Amino acid sequence: MHSLRADDYAGFPEYAGQYRLESVLGSGGMGVVHLATSGSGLKLAVKIVHAEHAVDPEFRARFRQEVAAARRVSGAFTAPVVDADPDAERPWMATLFIDAPTLAERVRERVLDRTELARLAAGLAEALRDIHRAGVVHRDLKPSNVLMAPDGVRVIDFGISRPADSDLRTETGKLIGTPPFMAPEQFQRPRDVGTAADVFALGAVLVHAATGRGPFDSDSHYLVAYQVVHSEPDLTGLPRQLVPLVERCLAKDPQERPTAAELIAEMRAVAYPTAEDTQAFIPRPRPPDGAELLTHRREVVPAGPEPRVPRRRRARVAVAAGVGLLLVGGAVGGYLRYGTAAGSSPAQIAGKADPAPAKAFTPWSVPLGKPGTGSRIGACSWQAEALYCAGPGLAAARLNPADGSAVWRLEAPAPAPAKGTTTAGAPLHAGGRVLVVVPGSETLQALDPATGAERWRHRLPAGSQTVAAGAQVLLVGTNGNVTALDAAAGTTRWTQQIGGVGSVWWTGGGPEGGGAPELYVATPDASGSTQLAAVDPATGAVTRQFRTAGRLRPVGAAPGGLYLMDVDAAGRTTAVVRTDLVVQTAQRVRLTAPLFDAEAAVDRDGVTYLFGTSGALVAVGADKERWRLETGVTVASRPVVAGGRVLLTAPDGRLLAVDAADGRPAGQTRPRMADGKATYASTLPAPVAGGGRVFAGAPDGSVFAVDAGDPARW
Repeated sequence: MHSLRADDYAGFPEYAGQYRLESVLGSGGMGVVHLATSGSGLKLAVKIVHAEHAVDPEFRARFRQEVAAARRVSGAFTAPVVDADPDAERPWMATLFIDAPTLAERVRERVLDRTELARLAAGLAEALRDIHRAGVVHRDLKPSNVLMAPDGVRVIDFGISRPADSDLRTETGKLIGTPPFMAPEQFQRPRDVGTAADVFALGAVLVHAATGRGPFDSDSHYLVAYQVVHSEPDLTGLPRQLVPLVERCLAKDPQERPTAAELIAEMRAVAYPTAEDTQAFIPRPRPPDGAELLTHRREVVPAGPEPRVPRRRRARVAVAAGVGLLLVGGAVGGYLRYGTAAGSSPAQIAGKADPAPAKAFTPWSVPLGKPGTGSRIGACSWQAEALYCAGPGLAAARLNPADGSAVWRLEAPAPAPAKGTTTAGAPLHAGGRVLVVVPGSETLQALDPATGAERWRHRLPAGSQTVAAGAQVLLVGTNGNVTALDAAAGTTRWTQQIGGVGSVWWTGGGPEGGGAPELYVATPDASGSTQLAAVDPATGAVTRQFRTAGRLRPVGAAPGGLYLMDVDAAGRTTAVVRTDLVVQTAQRVRLTAPLFDAEAAVDRDGVTYLFGTSGALVAVGADKERWRLETGVTVASRPVVAGGRVLLTAPDGRLLAVDAADGRPAGQTRPRMADGKATYASTLPAPVAGGGRVFAGAPDGSVFAVDAGDPARW
């Protein structure tokens, strides 16, 4: 990359946030990219949006989405996001600067030879697998967005990318993408573009790298668009070993193109004719001996006055993979070892867990979702020593916790064909009933927990939320209209107007959790404050109210108050807030660094555990962060706290366990990926703990169980 002089661009700013801009690296349709240096000396590439786009609300939304997409994808094959402010007067994003030419620049010098092409194909396939695992579709893969770094390719510029589950739609009449590298569906059905479009672009990029032109070449974008949709690609000059592969990538029908994972497998013999292999090796965890050092960064704040070993200074983060770090949750090329914490014996850790079953437990795994539906993740809940699960094609099932056998199953009506991943909601429990809502049915069904027989059903209002609270089930409308049904009989108990647009409900307690059921609602307003209310679930009466500053979202309750996350307009969680609605006080604990799209859980002692899509898992105590762990997983489920551990599920189906006291990884299961074109999911149900076991759903359609007492042996 070549830096331009600052005065080559009018209105050249001096700072973006705290970063002083040194020179201009280049300019595009969205903005100008500057070289900058962080306070620690890290070289950054800072993209600043053009002034005319900064006043466009739709463009700001797209830029915010670009930041979110870049954060969701790990840095193994991209430029990691260091900082961003999509709400600034001139929105900006800072990523790690990678001093390497683009593929477009390399091809202008000379086209790639057969060996270089094969390894480029393998690298791009790995990059796309990483991006798609995070639930993101790039939509603009082209030579100028591929950096030829010495240690492998990097894919950059997520300016028009979109999460697979995004509600942001392409505006009618606008061409989104670069025509020579766009798939037919991007011209014909831009709202239905999926991961297969990136595979099509990969094929076009390979042809360009081999020949200096595209497979559909013309000076007219209109003619290119016609050729992409109707004509066969020109593969003249492409090495014959790559022709069959590229032909499949450039298939007109997205369903006929290979997935990124399939490309990697096919590229082995071509790219690595020796014994080398492009498939990542993910070692199974094992308990490290006391002399081994953990391969994660953490900060542990002493919980008591007892003396402790001085904390080690953080090791420098090595860019090269040769130090043995392989990141596995969304990225290939490194891993974070999850095993017994150094200095802790298995017996010590087992003592913190839920009591184990009376007799030896054998881990099990059973299929749940219907085969042939791509990524099909089941979601489970635990009630009265029984396991209940739901999944695609399955309204609900009661499983025997000992071996996973079905006590009863209730099949769901055939759904409309799903695009990408499919994730079911876990069954709810109230009034001695199992409550399920089959996706797309808009009907709440109440089942007998012993037999699965339907006891009643109720048509749900459009857009309503279902909340189980003690003996009632609440149907919460988007406008704050709340109807409570008797969960046992299905009759209406009360109707009230509580909260309003944007309200978030939280419920806990009751028979399983002990004590009376608790019901809270948080309603943010335009002034930047939130109205908190405690509601009696039996009558609908608001028993306590309190207004406090911040856009707050409830995540749990513990003796002493209700716990909430303070989430800004960009989706960043900046603090944990503990409120006491009786005396109307709020105590705020700021995070040392914000978390994007965070999910959280609270334990009985009031410690809050948060996970953000940056990959950080954070424990927050009464007055400060206790520890922070970089997990290496870019997307995960809501954390669950059980038996002295924090549990998460990863997009590849792994179950992760972290010691709740100090943030040390305790164990992980093997990956359980789906087959077909949708191998990973961006929406993940939380694991469930009960009876001395941990249960989780996986993308391969299975539900599995492991012994909660010994994660190191998972």
